[in-house]
Amino acid sequence: MSNISLRLPNSLHEFVRRLAEKDGVSINQFISIAVAEKVSALSTEDYLEKRAEKGNRQDFLKIMKKVPIKKPEPEDEIF
Repeated sequence: MSNISLRLPNSLHEFVRRLAEKDGVSINQFISIAVAEKVSALSTEDYLEKRAEKGNRQDFLKIMKKVPIKKPEPEDEIF
């Protein structure tokens, strides 16, 4: 495990302290989780972009033609 020194503005530090307390975790754990969530979000974006590059619009349209046209279920309707 690594240690880092982190400087936060007092207002942000206080806000993080309150949120960590509300979640029942230490400030260190709260910040670690926040960084992990950000890394996950950025990694997912990269992964999806790479997958999209492999896509083929013609294949997509061919597959979509096989989908039957029917009214959506009531819980799936957009109002």
